[in-house]
Amino acid sequence: MAAHPTPLKFLVPGWYAVPMGLCGLALAWHRAAPLMGEMADAVALVAGAVAALVFGLLLVATVLRWQRHPEAWAEDRAHPVRHSFIATLPIAAALLATVGISLFGPHPPLEALWWAGSLGLLLVTRWVLTRWWLGNRVGGLQWLGITPALFIPVVGNVLVPLAGVPLGHPNWSAAQFGVGLLFWPVITVLLMVRIGTQGMLPERLLPTMFILIAPPTVAGLSALQLGAPEVVGWVAWGMAAFSFVWVGALANRIKALAFSMTHWALSFPVAAFAALTLRLATPGSPMAVLGPLLLALSSLIILGLAAGTLRGLREGTLLAPEPVATIVPASTP
Repeated sequence: MAAHPTPLKFLVPGWYAVPMGLCGLALAWHRAAPLMGEMADAVALVAGAVAALVFGLLLVATVLRWQRHPEAWAEDRAHPVRHSFIATLPIAAALLATVGISLFGPHPPLEALWWAGSLGLLLVTRWVLTRWWLGNRVGGLQWLGITPALFIPVVGNVLVPLAGVPLGHPNWSAAQFGVGLLFWPVITVLLMVRIGTQGMLPERLLPTMFILIAPPTVAGLSALQLGAPEVVGWVAWGMAAFSFVWVGALANRIKALAFSMTHWALSFPVAAFAALTLRLATPGSPMAVLGPLLLALSSLIILGLAAGTLRGLREGTLLAPEPVATIVPASTP
């Protein structure tokens, strides 16, 4: 397939899931250092550096796209599903700051990046939720537009304490953490009702179901960072483990799909689950065995996603118009 003549037009916000996944992988490898030694931190450094490079390239490309194709940016904002992925930009910035702080400690540039990500995410969250007041009107909350992508701008707020606490901002971090906790069950219920009344998501959106793993995983890591008892981490791990097994039932259907950027929805949740498992591991415990296995799985998944992305860019199948997803409402008796 030939490359589209204006590929930049189709650089949708969901591309920031790539640095998100790489940051999640870097944090997971960093968590593995107590079990695996300095080699784990070296891998974390490489993954973090690649994430920073990809984020920088995407940021430049995003600015160019906004200048050259403002109508495409407006279309993203109006899209019933794609608008939620705008939050991946500030989340990726906050995660990059988290990786840097984890590896090098607090530094002013990293704090500035964290504040940009934290405040940017809060603004996007407000914007997304404000659309709900439109009700059934265009741009409002409609059943067919409810997908796991809504977890990104809303529950994404729970990751703020990962870097906020080491930077000395525990109160702000806890407050923004609360925003994510407030709407996490709301989005979950809406999603289940949407599936029950309108039918399952379109096939090409199935990879986004893996986002269900992320809220309990990141909430558990952040709660521990805020000083919660370890039992809270175990509660979160149980929720994440069940979610992992639950959405894992879709693996064969997802494997059969043609590769698209929605497949990157697998990356951060699985890497974050590995990080939480390693956070709870002690030498000689079952978690010390499971953690490295999940780390290996997340590494293989992200390597596969990277290979698929490079192949798609080479063949011109990614930066091109998206196929229209067919949403078939559930039949009524």
